[in-house]
Amino acid sequence: MIYKFRIILDAEEDVFRDIAIEGNASLEDLHNTIAQAFGFDGSEMASFYVSDETWQQGEEIALFDMSDGGNEVRLMAETSIESEMNEDNRNLIYVYDFFSMWTFFVELADISEKEAGVTYPDLLFAHGQLPDSPPEKDFEGDDLPGFEDQDEDFNFDVDDYDEFGFDENWN
Repeated sequence: MIYKFRIILDAEEDVFRDIAIEGNASLEDLHNTIAQAFGFDGSEMASFYVSDETWQQGEEIALFDMSDGGNEVRLMAETSIESEMNEDNRNLIYVYDFFSMWTFFVELADISEKEAGVTYPDLLFAHGQLPDSPPEKDFEGDDLPGFEDQDEDFNFDVDDYDEFGFDENWN
């Protein structure tokens, strides 16, 4: 089966790519296809995150295992597209380059039969130009759920050690 995706840059301007890729391909293949479609060289760290229909970030599927061995890490190379994506699970969040935080919404648009004469993966459509630098992220909290009262919750003096509940000379 062929999985058709729309990959949308998390930005104010409309920048997206539509791609088609075989369902038995790995998420690493999808990562490489997305990187190439947006003009990245593919040399930076990246991860997919399982997401629900409201784009809430869930479990990470990493390009490389960077853990210290204690936690089990799901890897892109070991995870097929068809094992993660279906009619009920249509969304992934893709982050490329953790220093720059290029963030993309990956939405499954269609699952169809393979077309004769088409080589996959296939860039179906491209819209918009990737900006020179990643879009700024708003981490102020006013529009993030659970951060409505952030000014009250985070208004403390870092130099007031008594409020931290530990001895400042603890080591």
